[in-house]
Amino acid sequence: MRAITLIQPNRLVFGTQAFERFREELLQAACKRVWILTIPPFVDMLAHLVQEAGRKGITVQVETYDSGEPTFRLYAEHLNKVQGFGAELIVGIGGGSVLDLAKLLAAMQKNTQSLEDVVGINQLKERKVKLYCLPTTSGTGSEVSPNAILLDESTLEKKGVISPFLVPDVTYVDPLLTLDLPPKITAETGVDALSHCIEAFTNNFSHPIVDDFALRGISLIGRNLLRAYRQGRDVEARSAVALGSMYGGMCLGPVNTAGVHALSYPLGGKYHVPHGLANAVLLPEVMAYNLPAEVEKHARIALALGVQEEGSREEIAQKGVEKVRDLVRACGIPADLWVLGVKEEDLNELAGLAMKVTRLLKNNPRELGFEDAVRIYQRLLKKRTGNHVTDHSRDHG
Repeated sequence: MRAITLIQPNRLVFGTQAFERFREELLQAACKRVWILTIPPFVDMLAHLVQEAGRKGITVQVETYDSGEPTFRLYAEHLNKVQGFGAELIVGIGGGSVLDLAKLLAAMQKNTQSLEDVVGINQLKERKVKLYCLPTTSGTGSEVSPNAILLDESTLEKKGVISPFLVPDVTYVDPLLTLDLPPKITAETGVDALSHCIEAFTNNFSHPIVDDFALRGISLIGRNLLRAYRQGRDVEARSAVALGSMYGGMCLGPVNTAGVHALSYPLGGKYHVPHGLANAVLLPEVMAYNLPAEVEKHARIALALGVQEEGSREEIAQKGVEKVRDLVRACGIPADLWVLGVKEEDLNELAGLAMKVTRLLKNNPRELGFEDAVRIYQRLLKKRTGNHVTDHSRDHG
């Protein structure tokens, strides 16, 4: 068994009192200048905390972020703000975009490296500012991962910064923060989290320790996401999906994702399709493509999802793919790239962009080349012609 290193937050607080624990610990912190990056719905909730902190001599500045997935330009704008404030502690409260940006800002506020210097794996040399993360969605797992992803507008490529210095000092996962998440975002981020677990489990570099996280995450998300989607204030379902998402995040550092994410990045870069939605549309199709290379593991995924252990391993594995396909459909996610604005004449460009994501493609259990990528996109592109729909999947068996 090869050696593997797990790098996780110094402290992880999980449960329905996690936000209250964060509030108490922030007020007792030695840091006197705190910069919080969050989303508009949480500004009012934080107002009382800002006042309490002020009475204790702690200056808290709340910056709202509502700009979609982070880009190089948005990073530069926020870095100027946070450097001007001089934070001793940076807190991210939001979805994956907010957390990724907060993580990078904490690492780069007092860093002489440029963003271009730190893109890639283990290029970041330090972080001198403390970092806390609180997720408000159950999807990216950014709150426990060493990853941050940004769009380079000049090339339409999504680029990753992967470093132990991006792992928070403290993470607070409170399922209550997700209760008002709209059904659409619940579904998209939930299937994104499911894809983290599935891609880690079937990965070329999978590991028994991470397999345990992945299978547990698959079971929790697969059996509870639809309930959370339909009954948003169901605390039990929300807690299960939040825990599954956290397990998915724990898979990202030591193992990471594969073909689904490599193919989804160009959809975000060129068409600005939200990351979770792109992964959700692609997941069943890429699973079907990968299944022949990892029948046993796909069968185990199916069993974790609740498929009955009847028939051959391949039959069980196929039922697992259909189970995921049915879940995606039940959550209102389109199995159709046309709906997302994708044009047939762009498929070669998308496949070319996907081929650049070599750090993820090498993880895929079945070799995935340019023509394979084009065919997967084609299977998901249903062209409207009058009242008819042309499904390209029939062209490729």
